[in-house]
Amino acid sequence: MHNQLPGIRSIIFVALLIVAFNLNAGEPVSKSFLTGIAIGGHDSVAYHRLGNGEPHRAIEGNQTWKAEWKGADWLFSSKTDRDLFAANPERYSPAYNGFCANALSLGEGLISTDGSHWQIFDNRLYTFYAARGRQRWLAGDFEEYKLVADKAWKDLVGE
Repeated sequence: MHNQLPGIRSIIFVALLIVAFNLNAGEPVSKSFLTGIAIGGHDSVAYHRLGNGEPHRAIEGNQTWKAEWKGADWLFSSKTDRDLFAANPERYSPAYNGFCANALSLGEGLISTDGSHWQIFDNRLYTFYAARGRQRWLAGDFEEYKLVADKAWKDLVGE
């Protein structure tokens, strides 16, 4: 029994860490597990400036202009963009905290994105895992897809 005690303590310690992590986790954000950087380090404010025109691209942020929000680091390409985000993160962060809108609308759960596939619908930024998901939303009824994704998000994060 005495030899089993260190193993049991380790198991209890790990279990307590998992519980503590889950209690403090809050709303999930699509971020790198290793770096904690959201949406692949892309500037979420820049998407709004670019709009939906072509070429459809994403602007890389950098560590110089960083803001912390919802447990993730958000990078920006300028001080102005960082300050805009910091003043109103709900306005400039992507829907579903950067998780794939298309995956949510298909019932596939939380699929992380790197921010390179995106679209603005009704002044709201949506990110997608792949170009195919973005194209589905563009060609289909994004309002219907959004309703399904909104419900899935609420079910998954407990809102």
